[in-house]
Amino acid sequence: MRRDWRLRRRADFQRLRLNGRTVRLPTLVLSLIGNGSEQNRYGVIVSKQIGGAVVRNRVRRRLREVLRMLHPYLKTGFDMALIARVGIVERPYAELQRTVIELTRRAGLLQESML
Repeated sequence: MRRDWRLRRRADFQRLRLNGRTVRLPTLVLSLIGNGSEQNRYGVIVSKQIGGAVVRNRVRRRLREVLRMLHPYLKTGFDMALIARVGIVERPYAELQRTVIELTRRAGLLQESML
């Protein structure tokens, strides 16, 4: 994922947590807020409850790839964070894609062409 597409600062994640809107599914949570720019920025949060470093990094890489592939189909001007939940480790990649698409659809972020 491109560097300018990433949420990196602690203040950005806190703003999402305090003021953002959330959409939840059992294995994944999407938190979002408008950012006032013409591009989206993404963050991925995977806690230690998910597993060791290898497992957490694998989940992070897979979620970033789903976001990278979905990026052209999303409305712009949002900061988004995907928060992984415990059941995500066993899920195959195709199911992760479906889950992220469902979250973005529920949040109203998918462009008309993707619906």
